[in-house]
Amino acid sequence: MNKKTPQMPRFKSESEEADWWASKAGRAYVKHKSGEAQSKGTTTGGSKLVAMLNKKSSVQIAIRLPEADLAQARKIAGRKGIGYQTLLKMFVHEGLARESARG
Repeated sequence: MNKKTPQMPRFKSESEEADWWASKAGRAYVKHKSGEAQSKGTTTGGSKLVAMLNKKSSVQIAIRLPEADLAQARKIAGRKGIGYQTLLKMFVHEGLARESARG
């Protein structure tokens, strides 16, 4: 019995994409694509957003955050199934884009 191939939707924001990847549908998509790739003897590419962010050069910085904020970031990241540093980078990126759009 063939299962329906899961489809990846278009995302309006990085936050929406992160939520989808952490959802049951996102995990099913990854599992399906991984199984397809394994049967063909190839590898999968993953998220276009993550690939795009990884291609950009980045600069290492140190930032001090209140423990409560860091704990909350870790909790949210765990719920979404991503690293807390990735989550914080996404928040910074979204905030900068929002402020730039304001003019």
